[in-house]
Amino acid sequence: MKARSYRTKITMCIRHHGGQVLTWVRCLGARGLACLWMMGLSVHGYAAGAADMLEMTQQWVNTTVSSANAADTSGLRMEVNVGALDPRLKLAPCSRVEPYVPVNTRLWGKTRIGLRCLEGAVHWNVFLPITIKAWGNAWVLKSNAAPGTTLRETDAMLAEVDWATDNSPVLSRPDQWVGQTLAYAVVAGQALRQSMVRAAQAFSAGAVVKIVAQGAGFEISTQGQAVGPGVLGQTVRVKTETGNVVLGTVLDAHTVVVSF
Repeated sequence: MKARSYRTKITMCIRHHGGQVLTWVRCLGARGLACLWMMGLSVHGYAAGAADMLEMTQQWVNTTVSSANAADTSGLRMEVNVGALDPRLKLAPCSRVEPYVPVNTRLWGKTRIGLRCLEGAVHWNVFLPITIKAWGNAWVLKSNAAPGTTLRETDAMLAEVDWATDNSPVLSRPDQWVGQTLAYAVVAGQALRQSMVRAAQAFSAGAVVKIVAQGAGFEISTQGQAVGPGVLGQTVRVKTETGNVVLGTVLDAHTVVVSF
């Protein structure tokens, strides 16, 4: 929106809302206030106050986001954008507004913060949308892949992506996804995430496998038949030649390890 259009909107906001800071945030929107602040516009001093409110909110959000995600965002470039309040809100004047993080809210991706009036005739509480981006390198697929595809190291390449577009953790090391299979279809350019992959199936139910029994100072082996499908690194039930059923860990496509 051009400066002349904003001046018209400022005049309308003053006429209807006076100089209440938070009402300016609702009336003009966060983007409008940011532009006014950068252009240095002020009508009767109100726009400057609104811009100050926006800047303080932005600073609070930046600090809070950095603190909340400190353990998960090392090496990532954080970007926080403050949105605008619902234009349908009719808020009473307030001289002190406090931002806060709502209960069970994760400061990641598209989310929100709360704003509550602490000093005013009416103690209201509203929610302000924010968008948090976390830019960093991740492994992305070079081409589209179907469910069940076993991933090879050559299937992906490093690229900078926004880690915060999904809550599932990004798989940042090849050993976390090479040899795994896709749980669902993934398109080229998507970052590989924990929810996308699962361990590959080593053998199907009924397969004849080698059972290696290990204990303190001994190791014996025999043959058995898998009761269910075997997935690498996971447990499976195997029936021995004597008819007993044991529980072991799938080592590879032919071996199950039973520990004593």
